[in-house]
Amino acid sequence: MAGTAGTPGTPRVLRAMNDRAALDLLLEHGPLSRTRIGKLTGLSKPTASQLLARLEAAGLVLATGTTEGRPGPSAQLYEVNPAAGHAAGLDVTPQRILAAVADITGRTVGRHELPTPGRRTGTPVVQQVTDALDGAVKAAGLARDDIHRLVIGTPGAFDPATGRLRYAAHLPGWHSPTLLDELAAALPMPFEYENDVNLVALAEQRLGAARGHADFVLLWNQEGLGAALVLGGRLHRGWTGGAGEVGFLPVPGTPLVRRVTKANSGGYQELAGSQVVPRLARELGIEGAPQGPYAEAAAELLARAARSGDDAHRHLLQTYATRLATGLASLVSILDPELVVLSGAVLTSGGEPLRALVQAELEELAASRPRLVVGDVREHPVLRGALESALATTRDEVFDTSR
Repeated sequence: MAGTAGTPGTPRVLRAMNDRAALDLLLEHGPLSRTRIGKLTGLSKPTASQLLARLEAAGLVLATGTTEGRPGPSAQLYEVNPAAGHAAGLDVTPQRILAAVADITGRTVGRHELPTPGRRTGTPVVQQVTDALDGAVKAAGLARDDIHRLVIGTPGAFDPATGRLRYAAHLPGWHSPTLLDELAAALPMPFEYENDVNLVALAEQRLGAARGHADFVLLWNQEGLGAALVLGGRLHRGWTGGAGEVGFLPVPGTPLVRRVTKANSGGYQELAGSQVVPRLARELGIEGAPQGPYAEAAAELLARAARSGDDAHRHLLQTYATRLATGLASLVSILDPELVVLSGAVLTSGGEPLRALVQAELEELAASRPRLVVGDVREHPVLRGALESALATTRDEVFDTSR
């Protein structure tokens, strides 16, 4: 029926569209005056004034300061009310759960790290999740009920057909077929789950090196090799959620790994995973190789190699670049992406020297020649992606003024 609330083109819907456009501009630009909002949205001054009054009454914007110090008369500035909504994210590894809470503007207001020492813990996964979340919520000065949405990032992926976590045998306690139901019963807010590398791609797409790109591959190397595929601007997850589990990819240069899910490894992981970098360094006679977890040792060695000019370190970078490009060649030959983003501490530590070598090798091995870049989101990228994912849905809900 014409004129019914919610019908496209009705005054209520048009107002809601203008409201959302203004809120998005305030998120992008920070505090703006009524005149500036009018110019950016194309609205008249009276309409912009009505819009801001409406949003202020709804608790979505706040008046904050003036344009004093600029030419002309001062004008009132407006910003998004940070307290209009909150979202949370979790980054889960076998060693710990890192939790954070962000306000509606994206600013992190609380963070908590909960150690989860692998198979030694006797704490149920649901309690681990709630304890980590509660720690971040408390640090933010909030309560659980203040969180609109939670996104949980884990290695592997939950199979949409069975609800069970796959491709992550190294994450103890997370493989129960009833886990998602148990989490839903324990959490007061809606929650989603997502592969950790997919969340890094989302962070790079929203905030980093992949902004403005609709087709890209993100190659991740930290504790393990993985990839995320963004096609047409959207994550491609695959039938079982396993798209991008490239560590299992058979590649030349290593023996075939059979029963890969039992081994939790595959050819590409054996060829170019973080564990091979210390071994390569020893074979090249590089002294003083760092001790500790493979990812940390590999990152330190590659950072040193990127800074050094001696033959052994140059050979280390070249050899490792060839190994990385060997697996990437299969991906880009099939997907033909516009961009490849190198992410994770092992890859970003090599910086521009490693990137340039991988680019040159890839151009020799694949007909498709995407541009390679190093990822920009370096601080807890999985967690940042989880927050960005949770915030996107939270903003859609909180900023909807058509109801």
